[in-house]
Amino acid sequence: MKKLEEYVTSIPDYPEPGIIFRDVTSILQDADGLQLAIDGLQDKLKGVEFDVIAGTESRGFIFGMPVAYNLHKPFVLVRKKGKLPRETVSMKYDLEYGSAEIEMHKDSVRPGQRVVLIDDLIATGGTIEAAAKMVESLGGEVVKIVFLMELAGLKGRERLKQYDVESLIRYEGN
Repeated sequence: MKKLEEYVTSIPDYPEPGIIFRDVTSILQDADGLQLAIDGLQDKLKGVEFDVIAGTESRGFIFGMPVAYNLHKPFVLVRKKGKLPRETVSMKYDLEYGSAEIEMHKDSVRPGQRVVLIDDLIATGGTIEAAAKMVESLGGEVVKIVFLMELAGLKGRERLKQYDVESLIRYEGN
């Protein structure tokens, strides 16, 4: 079987010249690649005591849900503002050009619960940092953050230095 990074399609000069886009959909389109990804994320949680897995919209859902299912843990959705039907908490964060806001149901994490956050990619770390702050605002404790891929050149890990962060694939550039 190939290594996980061999399932990632790299697209040069997208969305602009000088950028190499790492396409995660090529992992999803191959049964072996998908299995490697889910198994790898799950392996990063061995020995970690936790109660809940939360994933950010939308690829955090794709990769976090099977892990939650396999480990028999509840799954919490972290969505873009305005997408959840019940009472929510929200957090604004800065993007490269502008800002965004995410939210989760107010009752999705209870005080004292230990939470794992899963997403497909860490770039600058803004989205997952906002998700972690929301978990903490509800009284939860973020015990681990796991990513499929990391763009180390964008220094998102430094932004999340107070958390236990791991990634399956690390690209040194942007």
